[in-house]
Amino acid sequence: MDGQEMLERSARWITGEEPLAMNGLFSENAGGAAVVADGVVLIEAFSNVVAFDTDEGIVLFDVSHHMSAPQAISELRTWSDAPVHTAVYTHGHVDHVTGAQAFDAEAAKRGNKPIRYVGHEAIPDRFDRYQLTNGYNGWINMRQFRLPEPAWPSEFIYPELTYRTSTNLSIGGTGFDLRHARGETDDHTWAWVPDKRAICVGDLFIWQFPNAGNPQKVQRFAWDWAVSLREMAAMKPELLLPAHGPAVGGEDMVAEVLLNTATALESLHEQTLALMNSGARLNDVIHTVKLPQELADLPYLRPSYDEPEFVVRNIWRLYGGWYDGNPANLKPAADVALACETAALAGGADVLAARAEAIAEEGDLRLASHFAEMAVMADPDSARCHQVRAAVYDARRKVEASYMARGIYRSAAIDSKIRLKDL
Repeated sequence: MDGQEMLERSARWITGEEPLAMNGLFSENAGGAAVVADGVVLIEAFSNVVAFDTDEGIVLFDVSHHMSAPQAISELRTWSDAPVHTAVYTHGHVDHVTGAQAFDAEAAKRGNKPIRYVGHEAIPDRFDRYQLTNGYNGWINMRQFRLPEPAWPSEFIYPELTYRTSTNLSIGGTGFDLRHARGETDDHTWAWVPDKRAICVGDLFIWQFPNAGNPQKVQRFAWDWAVSLREMAAMKPELLLPAHGPAVGGEDMVAEVLLNTATALESLHEQTLALMNSGARLNDVIHTVKLPQELADLPYLRPSYDEPEFVVRNIWRLYGGWYDGNPANLKPAADVALACETAALAGGADVLAARAEAIAEEGDLRLASHFAEMAVMADPDSARCHQVRAAVYDARRKVEASYMARGIYRSAAIDSKIRLKDL
């Protein structure tokens, strides 16, 4: 792909001149090695690979997922035959690091020196945690990405060089200033490349609402994320190189997306803390805090992967722990016990199912979900209850904006459909 064409496309997305074409985190018209500046290439893939040409070899930011790395390498070689000198992990998520084995194999096949991997000092701890929670992450992956069965990698190439707050790499006459930021992860790196007036941002900008909530993952950091975006904007970069989606060019346009994203995160953070400080419960907070409409309407802040409500929960979790302010939830009854008692009061699980169905038809799918869930827990062998539960969650996934919510509701619907086959 022509690099100028990429930059023009991203500009049209930002201004709204052209509909933003991103499917989840992935650009619908991705492909090829786009030369976005002299000696700089962005390869759009499952997660992007950003490459800089230096006198000592190529410097990469991220190596993509193991499934897409071979194609990324092929695209890279259409641009340069130079060896890969260094690869920086912007963070330890598997779609950014598991392509390392493919890049190492290519280097060995070509007879090149081993690639040096660089990342924040918390990345090794993340890889260790992934080993401990391999099965759990597999189930998350299946729900979130609609896989047929649980799947999670078990082998990782640890960084050879790590840093804590910041470090400078000088490679082949080019300087790379690496800065730590807590945001989507606690191990995130963004880089300022002064010779190119470029920033490599990893997942700190993803062409949609920031992934600062994710209900199935560990803590995220909305405020720190906003701080890092403002630090980037202060450098006055002319080129933004993300790990998902196309590059952004032009100082004003780069500043716009960075600062608006920061403002959105700051707004959620400030509203949530104000309510927490007033003594509000979590349930009140998540139903009160809203993103200002002028920010919600921006095409690159659509909640198509993560969403503001999930970010609010993560802010609460960071400052308030897991207690939600409802005393009944501090040491709750078993869900099944509560469901059975409610069903007994209502006149049976089928009555709860019927009520769920009626509420869903009225359009309140949030409330319908509670009744459908209780109906199945009260009578797990009821075909009627599972039919209603499957229908409610099918309806809900169709109206949800975020990929994460759709994945969880789809999984719940499938669960009841499978149960129906056995009844």
